[in-house]
Amino acid sequence: MFQKLFAGLALGAALLAPALVPSLALASNCPSHYLDARAPEIKNPKLATATRELCYGVFGVVHSGVTRTPLWSAENLRADNLEAAEGLKRDNAFHAESRLPRGERAELADYARSGLDRGHMAPNGNMPDPRSQRDSFTLANMVPQDHEHNRAIWARIEEAVRKMAKKEGQLYVITGPAFLGANLRKVGNVLVPTHLYKVVYSPRQKLAAAWFTENRAQAEIQVIPVAELERIVGIELLPSLSRQQKERMLNLPKIRQKKARFTPRFS
Repeated sequence: MFQKLFAGLALGAALLAPALVPSLALASNCPSHYLDARAPEIKNPKLATATRELCYGVFGVVHSGVTRTPLWSAENLRADNLEAAEGLKRDNAFHAESRLPRGERAELADYARSGLDRGHMAPNGNMPDPRSQRDSFTLANMVPQDHEHNRAIWARIEEAVRKMAKKEGQLYVITGPAFLGANLRKVGNVLVPTHLYKVVYSPRQKLAAAWFTENRAQAEIQVIPVAELERIVGIELLPSLSRQQKERMLNLPKIRQKKARFTPRFS
């Protein structure tokens, strides 16, 4: 059923067309953020250009100097960290990532007057302390995101993940952008993703699934197997699992679709 849904996307993919090559494995410097200490493996060599891993306290990012966005963020999301995060004041300290070369990183000027949000991949709401919160506001953890999508659809997905993590005790989460089709656009020097995804793995249930949605207001939210998402984006997101395991579906909460309430823009 999913093959028909995504056939057009896969055929038209400009940046992320899957290539039949061995995985390009990254030896992670922050393995604790990943299931079985194994970071995602890039299947499409186009994506491997100018990639750099950035490790933070409670999340990790693999950044692309081509798109000037993360290819993914990774979290070992624990209930105790979420409890610590409750009540922390959001400081909106967006900043360019000084560890990245200037020619590969996003700058605040790229997003200025773009009409798009600086959308977190590892959410600020998951951060258990002020240092981690500041880390989450690096532009290396951001993608250009439709304002209503960020404040409505994506916010509800993030909240659903937090509720799951509190119930399960622990989740492994991989979040990232997809750049599909031939008509990609930029804000400044930063590529705008056409889609966003969030992979959730429950160690207790030993099951995973993914939300996948277009980067636009009122977009449909798909829940798909991890194996299907990997085919679409050209990255093996949970490399320690077999294909059969990745075809099985974790029961993800249904996300209600409704318009975002007005909030000040931070773009």
